[in-house]
Amino acid sequence: MKQFIKYILNHIPRPILQRIAGWAVPIMGLWYVGRGKECPLCGCRRRKFLPYGYVTQRENALCPNCLALERHRTLWLWLLRESDIGRGAIALPRLLHVAPEVALMRKFSRIYAKQPADYVTADLESPLADLHFDIQHIPLEDESFDVVICNHIMEHVEDDRLAMREILRIMRKGGWGVILSPVDLQRETTFEDDTITDEAERTRIFGQYDHRRIYGRDYAERLREAGFEVYECDYANLIPAKEKELYALTDEPLYIVRKP
Repeated sequence: MKQFIKYILNHIPRPILQRIAGWAVPIMGLWYVGRGKECPLCGCRRRKFLPYGYVTQRENALCPNCLALERHRTLWLWLLRESDIGRGAIALPRLLHVAPEVALMRKFSRIYAKQPADYVTADLESPLADLHFDIQHIPLEDESFDVVICNHIMEHVEDDRLAMREILRIMRKGGWGVILSPVDLQRETTFEDDTITDEAERTRIFGQYDHRRIYGRDYAERLREAGFEVYECDYANLIPAKEKELYALTDEPLYIVRKP
């Protein structure tokens, strides 16, 4: 199963994967029928979650029902328990969801069912998104959203600092967001080298063929340089150990930003 999933990720274009994953992944998940792990987004129970990863396959990563990965499960618990979205605010904030993950998009669509105009999805090419644009040049008005959620995009774009400033621009003062990227906490500084053009070599070095950089511990500082206040939250380790194990959460920190 590990090698099969790895092959699919590295050889089938992402837009095609986005179209077929909704039915193909649940079929693969039948191999893991049982009770050992539980997804906090959809309630799916399996003896294990599916492995996932372009280079190194992570165990218990992908929920076979809603397609949530470890970071999505961790983020959802934070949103549900700590944010005004999950705690049932009287007036939900206007939310822009960039590169919308299927699992989170389904939850947000239900939450915003009575005010659907306040939940907007966007992506460069995903057929699932409402809007299509390059995050380095967002065609939206200044201060038009209260919340922006943007996960695992900054490592893909040519100018990540410009993309960060664009998110800041469209966020209202006092607004907040979650901007997650893969971060190698063993690295002090971010590594990027656009002279490496071979896809196999980029996969080996950056972890994925279409990644442009590996962020180091300076990732939060890059967000601050763009103008955000940044809160690095090790949320999974604030959750009881049994719950963390049941949900198969990640140790990666959440990067919560706020526009002052």
